Amino acid sequence: MLENPELPYGSGKLSFVHPRANCDVFHPHHPGTALLQAVEILGVVRAALAEWFAVHAIQKAEKVAIVVNDKTRPVPNHLLLPPLLTALAECGVTEKQIIFLIASGTHTPMRKDEYFLILPEEIINSYEILPHDCDDLGNLVDKGETSRGTPVSVNAVFDGATLKIVVGDIEPHHFAGFSGGAKSASIGLCGRQTITKNHTLLLDEQSCVGNYANNPLRQDIEEIGKMIGVDIALNAVIDEAKQIQKVFCGPPLEVMEKGIAFLRKMAMTPISHKYDLVIASAGGYPKDINFYQAQKALTHASMFCKDGGTVLLVAECIEGVGSEKYSQFMKGVQSHSEAIQKFARTGFAVGPHKAYQVAKIASRVHFKLLSSIPLHELRDLLIEPILDLNVEINNVLHSRAPEATVAILPYATVTIPELAKE
Repeated sequence: MLENPELPYGSGKLSFVHPRANCDVFHPHHPGTALLQAVEILGVVRAALAEWFAVHAIQKAEKVAIVVNDKTRPVPNHLLLPPLLTALAECGVTEKQIIFLIASGTHTPMRKDEYFLILPEEIINSYEILPHDCDDLGNLVDKGETSRGTPVSVNAVFDGATLKIVVGDIEPHHFAGFSGGAKSASIGLCGRQTITKNHTLLLDEQSCVGNYANNPLRQDIEEIGKMIGVDIALNAVIDEAKQIQKVFCGPPLEVMEKGIAFLRKMAMTPISHKYDLVIASAGGYPKDINFYQAQKALTHASMFCKDGGTVLLVAECIEGVGSEKYSQFMKGVQSHSEAIQKFARTGFAVGPHKAYQVAKIASRVHFKLLSSIPLHELRDLLIEPILDLNVEINNVLHSRAPEATVAILPYATVTIPELAKE
């Protein structure tokens, strides 16, 4: 008897009856052994800092900015930050010389009572912590323009630091190719104008998941990183259980090169054909904290799906849609094609860009969402709700030929298909 599959949903699991069709289940691969020991991470960080201090005088580290991602990212800071702080102390850096900056991008800056979601208590109690606000023009410093015309303005506190360290994870990203490296600062600590102009590059077909070297949006991010002076990236590659598989530390471009090579072994999944039905989860909290984040899983799931096929996405979205600008953009829009036309007419903006991405997916596949978002909000977004996953699966399969194929993606955010060439 086939065991009923389970999908991550928020902080729990959601099970459904096995479809008993031509069904394949795709999990991320595990090419390495979980790296959980602080001493192992400490060794990696020590080596990177030793290299940096070998070419910079100790006084160059008078003010150290450590950039961490906000609550929408599953970065294991409790494992990464203690070794980093230990290694900095061994180099003579004191607590008073260190400031933590929370990379918000265009997200709502985190409140102090939320810091525990991303930082250990001992750090909260011992260090100065500042959330970035992309709209605080008085705290932005102009750094010029990239070669692609992106105006760069960055957090003034970060700009004033003499050693700039970004801490994050490397994972597939639906239009930047991969997250990680300088991105935490290049996007997370810059002004809204910088982020918006950079994100206009997502309209380029090369700005897609898994593409790095010739991805114009990602390469713009790297150029921003150089302009704002990111010195060191401490990045982890984590598995679906949020366990560290590998840690990389050093100059951001080197970290990305090594990290992407490792991640491809985990995330890239060979498939021989596309599927009639794809049942996917964003991977649970915080991947499904809101639809703004969970849409990344929808992108990946749609890549497994045939044209005209169906994607059923499971994402709790405990914080709702996640973008008021996205919701407002969709008010009165009657179809996904109308959303695309409105987006072209009104010009690029962060928030409404989600409407464009969702509409592009909807132009090729059918999709529905099982979430905690109120039904009237989903209707405004033109998203069909799933009320009962088992009923929905049966309805789709009954409308298809008996040989219909099904793919199940418990962790769609970190699962990317590689279709075999004919």
